[in-house]
Amino acid sequence: MDLKRKLSRLTSAGPGGSRGTPVPVNTVVEARAEVIAPAVEEAGTTTLAEVLVEALRKRLSMEGEEPVLDVNRTDEVRTSGPGALQEHGGEHSSLVDLREEARRRFAARKAGVADAPVDPRVESLRQMLSFWAERQGTASARRAVAPVPEPRALPVEARTTSFGTVHVAEQVYPPEHHHGMAPVAAALDVEARLVASLALHPELESVDFTRMLMLDTETTGLAGGTGTVPFLVGLAWFEGRSLRVQQLFLRRMGEEAPMLRLLAERMASSSCLVTYNGKSFDWPLLRTRFVLNRVPVPKELPHLDLLHCARRVFKHRGEGARLVHLESKVLGHHRVDDVDGALIPELYFRFLRGTDGSELVPVLEHNQKDLLLLAALLGDLVRRFRAEGTEAQDPRDLLGFAVVAERAGDAERALAFAKAAAEGGGTLGIEALVVASRLCRRAGDCESAVAHLQRALTFARPGQGATLHLSLTKLYEHSLKDLSRALYHARLAAPVELPADHQLRLERLERRLSRQGA
Repeated sequence: MDLKRKLSRLTSAGPGGSRGTPVPVNTVVEARAEVIAPAVEEAGTTTLAEVLVEALRKRLSMEGEEPVLDVNRTDEVRTSGPGALQEHGGEHSSLVDLREEARRRFAARKAGVADAPVDPRVESLRQMLSFWAERQGTASARRAVAPVPEPRALPVEARTTSFGTVHVAEQVYPPEHHHGMAPVAAALDVEARLVASLALHPELESVDFTRMLMLDTETTGLAGGTGTVPFLVGLAWFEGRSLRVQQLFLRRMGEEAPMLRLLAERMASSSCLVTYNGKSFDWPLLRTRFVLNRVPVPKELPHLDLLHCARRVFKHRGEGARLVHLESKVLGHHRVDDVDGALIPELYFRFLRGTDGSELVPVLEHNQKDLLLLAALLGDLVRRFRAEGTEAQDPRDLLGFAVVAERAGDAERALAFAKAAAEGGGTLGIEALVVASRLCRRAGDCESAVAHLQRALTFARPGQGATLHLSLTKLYEHSLKDLSRALYHARLAAPVELPADHQLRLERLERRLSRQGA
């Protein structure tokens, strides 16, 4: 509702405005917005409340009539919110003063005429407008409390290369730099043989990890395909024991070619790529961008994707393998005010639409931390996989390392991890002892295999031991040739076998025992 209509409603009596006997209401209090609006425009620095009241008084003077009020009407005066003002048990003191002043002025102009009160609706209007002005002032003060952060310049510089201009942000981290509890330079100390076993990737055994290239991209979306553009390509490599982080930034669409050529040059001097989910996302996306920009695709390097390693090692935690989650739970590094990855595409699009770039500063910091995390995580995983201080590690991780080592064919390392994990007891201890039993059986040590399963039975809750009994049945029957023990465990393995198969097994063992006794 516009100002004129509001003022018209507030200053009009209207037909039947009183609740008692109808009394003519002075035309002064029926002043319309067309009288008040000019006064507002001429007011200058005068408050709106004063202008409105003065306009009504001028109208009163022009009419030269005494206002008559309905004595039965009770006007509402509200001071705690917008709308009509509410009277709290009697007249407000300021309202009484204003009425008395109005009476004196009217009596001075009309000598000999009895004092008459000013229409309370005029004073109600003053009160209401004063309240609104106060609320607006309070809201403005409240909004002014939080200072607007100063914009930060985007920390990239234009660098002229033989391929054209590339916008680059660069930083070098010293050898003693730690990411959480893990030293970043520990990635230089990894053994290629252990990395190959950890990644289940034999090709990595011949890689010189002192020349590895860590890569992480920030893109305009997560869908992949030709419509997704990597606007930030983060690279990291070691120079001595210092880590150099270089970020290639795309300031505008259509300028990818120089950035891609610089990436290809860096890849040519590297021995392998180290990424997190790079096999499925980062590298296929970059390869597509090479083709679309008619830049020769560089020779593919051996690729260590730490996501696959992390999933296998940390799967027993049951918390997923998100990079930031591993950063806090495994390395002990907690990011503060880190940008949400889902917001990164929109921040870049806003930059393309003309923002100053300060919103992208956290994106560059986020990418930088991801690269540091790659180096720290690689060094930490290999250090743990050496089986150094297994007693201090999480039993869930020890079991993960045991399974990885078993799959890599490193039985000795796998058995050491499995035995260490079994000390945790419970369901996890059962799984670890089953792995240990399987390793011993393959090595021909069936007595130890049985011992591990017997120990696992002590951890089992009711209903959990049937599978263990079935494994013991097979070991006693086929490896140790102890048919009586095999029959004992076979009877306890019924819940995990089909009834027909279970019956056949019992009958076979009983026949063999009867022939043996004969």
